[in-house]
Amino acid sequence: QVQLVESGGGVVQSGGSLRLSCAASSATFSGRAMAWFRQAIGKEREFVAAISWNGDLLNQGVRNHAAAVKGRSTIAKDNQKNTLYLQMNNLKPEDTAVYYCAAMSRKYSFDGSREATEYSVWGQGTQVTVDS
Repeated sequence: QVQLVESGGGVVQSGGSLRLSCAASSATFSGRAMAWFRQAIGKEREFVAAISWNGDLLNQGVRNHAAAVKGRSTIAKDNQKNTLYLQMNNLKPEDTAVYYCAAMSRKYSFDGSREATEYSVWGQGTQVTVDS
């Protein structure tokens, strides 16, 4: 069973940076596309970024970033450490949300899907708060 644990959230000033991490408990992490989603209070969960199963520190793979974070955030995956990352720079108050990592249901997908329904395993979330 794949389990995901996020870390790295916190309170940061506007314009600051954070790096979120998501550690997987199973070796199956390496065969799955992964993604980050976020949910702000009173809003629906929204896509942030995704990376195909073959993407890692040496292989670009397919990476998608939401327009709201493109140019400020980068998704990365270390298949040796079974860890997913989200580097976020120039943070804005509207980035305040709980951030969730997710593993795609099917294995070996080259698609960095933006659809939450494609992902069947979710972490518990980590809070990111950006003060203005």
